[in-house]
Amino acid sequence: MADVARAAGVSPALVSIVMRGVGGASDETRARVLRIADELGYVPDRRAQQLRQTASRLIGVTFEVQQTFHGDLVEHLYAAAAERGYDVVISAVAPTRTEREALRTLLRERCEAIVMVGSRLSDNELHEIGSQLPAVVVARASGARDVSSVRSDDIAGVGLAIEHLVSLGHRDIVHIDGSDAPGSVDRRRGALDAGHRFGVDVRIVAGGPTEASGAAATRGLLAAGSLPSGVVAFNDRCAAGVLDTLIRAGVDVPGTVSVVGYDDSRLAELSYLQLTTVSQNASELSRSAIDTALALVSGLHPDPVVLTPRLVVRSTTGPVGAAV
Repeated sequence: MADVARAAGVSPALVSIVMRGVGGASDETRARVLRIADELGYVPDRRAQQLRQTASRLIGVTFEVQQTFHGDLVEHLYAAAAERGYDVVISAVAPTRTEREALRTLLRERCEAIVMVGSRLSDNELHEIGSQLPAVVVARASGARDVSSVRSDDIAGVGLAIEHLVSLGHRDIVHIDGSDAPGSVDRRRGALDAGHRFGVDVRIVAGGPTEASGAAATRGLLAAGSLPSGVVAFNDRCAAGVLDTLIRAGVDVPGTVSVVGYDDSRLAELSYLQLTTVSQNASELSRSAIDTALALVSGLHPDPVVLTPRLVVRSTTGPVGAAV
């Protein structure tokens, strides 16, 4: 606060007034102080403030607004927090809004902890957040010792998908990966490990977490004449792009190609998709995330939570060579 005051040419008391959002500073001064504070990377120490204030009983949540499964998690986070007497403040990550910006908004609020859904921050950046407020990442591991994690076992999850396809007779299987999305490394490893375990050919094809990336990967397979009999997509959105492209190309699903998604998001249940997928159990992930966040608030150091996924079979998978 003193650094901001010196740079802005005002007193620390006036900086405090601006940061607390109370009257006593002109609009021009307030704008200048906030701009300089942002440039210097200053964030009010909410932990210190909460020593003088009643607990807010608020948990901040960041999530990617374009990811269907993240929206499912947010819905369950609200319910899990309410069961424990807390409320949730959300701050979305969007194409025009970075994760750092979303977090900066929550750090200015009087949240007791932050839950970061599918965070893409580096371990050093996570450590920076964890040093300011109790923090939990969801749907990925944390390499920062002061930031806890809650996730599904993605290696085992993709293994379930490969095992399902193998049980239906598929021997030529493609995994369309998630590029740099959280969880993509483990899912690639899970696909390759399962292929080795079951003695089948599993090819890794570059993809991503969106419908467009799934469609692009599938167009590439069609153009190369190397269409497999089974596809395991990085997530349900990617799988939706795969399905759309196959159907437009006149490829029978699941008669010629079986498709498996990942997440069991609300997208997978749509009547025109009925996608076979791997469930991460959004409700259980959310409850574990809230419990972990509150344990951190209490001064505990909870172990990472790794949940067991399960396969949900619907209509996009079937025996190999079943096309009429």
